[in-house]
Amino acid sequence: MTQHDVMNKAIAELSNMDNCQALCHQQNVDAPIPNTVVLGQVVDILRSILFPGYFGSLLVDPQMLQYQIGVRVEEVNKLLVEQIFAGICFSDRTINLDQARKQAKTITSKFISRLPALRAQLGTDVEATYQGDPAAQSCMEVIFCYPVIRAITNYRIAHELLLLGVPLIPRIITELAHSETGIDIHPGATIGSYFTIDHGTGTVIGETSIIGEHVKIYQGVTLGAKSFPVDEQGNPIKGIARHPVIEDNVIIYANSTILGRITIGKNATIGGNVWVDKDVPADGKISQKGKQL
Repeated sequence: MTQHDVMNKAIAELSNMDNCQALCHQQNVDAPIPNTVVLGQVVDILRSILFPGYFGSLLVDPQMLQYQIGVRVEEVNKLLVEQIFAGICFSDRTINLDQARKQAKTITSKFISRLPALRAQLGTDVEATYQGDPAAQSCMEVIFCYPVIRAITNYRIAHELLLLGVPLIPRIITELAHSETGIDIHPGATIGSYFTIDHGTGTVIGETSIIGEHVKIYQGVTLGAKSFPVDEQGNPIKGIARHPVIEDNVIIYANSTILGRITIGKNATIGGNVWVDKDVPADGKISQKGKQL
């Protein structure tokens, strides 16, 4: 068999729809698909809006700041409408394209209206990170350098979009941060203010996790699911609360694994390298052997 024959055979097999139903997406004509590069640009622009003077080319001039931010908001509005439109079309091939575009515009407008509150919450995360790390020299260093701020910024953007009903796009945005920082936060998780992750690499926060305020987590911590029910066909049942609830003022040290829909009570401390699958009371302290300290 010649090289030409080998290539034609491979092409024929790769083009056989019977062999790739689960791996091939047939998009409707005129319907776009989400673009991860553009979504990265959206996050970069949003970061320059949320942290003026830190990212992008925005020089903070009090007399020009409103105009400068306005230009970036217009830019992000244009890009985000198209990406949300693409996400809606990708997730529902039967939707009317005009209806999908109108929906994307409405969602984007609502999202932009939430940016001031989102910035305020990120400010608490920066403060918690700075106050919680004696190695941090300033909040400026935290914003520029700390992976938790990059990851939590992506998460808070994605979470807002998810609350507004945007499909697919929120997960792409959090996975962009995951690939950059090693911090894996599902956009469906609920995370309160003054949140920080020290170092961060290897941290996993599952979809239905609920985290209160003033919570500090160290690297390698997993907030995961212990098990999940399956349907009659053996497929996992979606949408069930299966991750931990972490109440206010909890500290979880490095490489600990917290599994299942359990509650870690207020002011509790979880030591490093601990496996926890039962409730921990308020003010509780768990050692490596799972005993109260």
